[in-house]
Amino acid sequence: MKIGLVGYQGSGKSTLFEWLTGVASDPAQAHVGQSAMAEIPDERIGRLVEIYQPKKITRAAIEIIDTPGLARDHQGNAARLATLREAECLVLVAGAFDRTDAMADVVSFDEDLILADMEIVAGRLERVAQSLAKPIPRPEREKIQHEQATLQIVLAALESGNPLRESHMTDEQRAVTRAFRLLSEKPRMVIVNTADDESRPERFTDRSTDALPVAAVPAGLELELARMSPEDRAEFEAEMGVGGSDRDGLVRRMLAISGYMTFFTAGEKEVRSWLVPKGATALDAADGIHSDLARGFIRAEVMTVSDLVLLGSEREVKAQHLVRQEPKGYVVNDDDVLLIRFSV
Repeated sequence: MKIGLVGYQGSGKSTLFEWLTGVASDPAQAHVGQSAMAEIPDERIGRLVEIYQPKKITRAAIEIIDTPGLARDHQGNAARLATLREAECLVLVAGAFDRTDAMADVVSFDEDLILADMEIVAGRLERVAQSLAKPIPRPEREKIQHEQATLQIVLAALESGNPLRESHMTDEQRAVTRAFRLLSEKPRMVIVNTADDESRPERFTDRSTDALPVAAVPAGLELELARMSPEDRAEFEAEMGVGGSDRDGLVRRMLAISGYMTFFTAGEKEVRSWLVPKGATALDAADGIHSDLARGFIRAEVMTVSDLVLLGSEREVKAQHLVRQEPKGYVVNDDDVLLIRFSV
């Protein structure tokens, strides 16, 4: 699962990337971007470890992509954004060091997304027109004509300046555009990179909405603190009265905005968390673990972390008849611990 960090040149995006992932930004990759994994913090892993005492612990992780800095004149931005088409969520980093309204970057950013999507859709329409100019069987022609009509509607919406996430597209229309992974359809959030001495971060976070979540982080300061020993950091924070941004909470927030959640597998060999899209089935979860489990799927044995923590052991959960036998269409919940039964 991928999350893309984007921002205009000088926003501090790469500083935020290093703080989130612990991987130093490589200047040699500045023009192509780089990526690194960030583990998903989850206190429930610790609870399961206490119960099972496993030999191995594996936490789910997201891939964070640091893209090349965007140009404010929009020139070349479509190419810079191309690497984000596989991302599930876009995170705009807006610098607020000496500006009163970093949120103005959101408007400009939406323009960049729209322009990049227009380029993709217009290019596809040209190829569709070339296909229709040739003699082709009627069923194939009707299919291509349907795609053409849909893409013309999409292009008109983009040309009017509306991001596709705000357009009232039907499921049928979205089925046509899904393969293009259009950027203005993707969920996004804003992280305002504030000055170290920002005294009113709420002037940014108060503008957060469900449609556009906003967080405020002094990324430069937090990275500096992260590089300190725990003792030096505690002393510095106490003396200066700074720091304390919730990195773990921010990572979990990005995960939620992306439409993903975690489930767990647990035993003496390994306790592990896994990522699946919200609404995923037991069969989807099995396939995420290993394709063999999905091919030979028989059933899923389902417990919850809450029940395990409350009762203290898997044996007690079973004694209380709290282990459910679920079919492949069962919709997985965030607190589920799954054991997939399958045939070879």
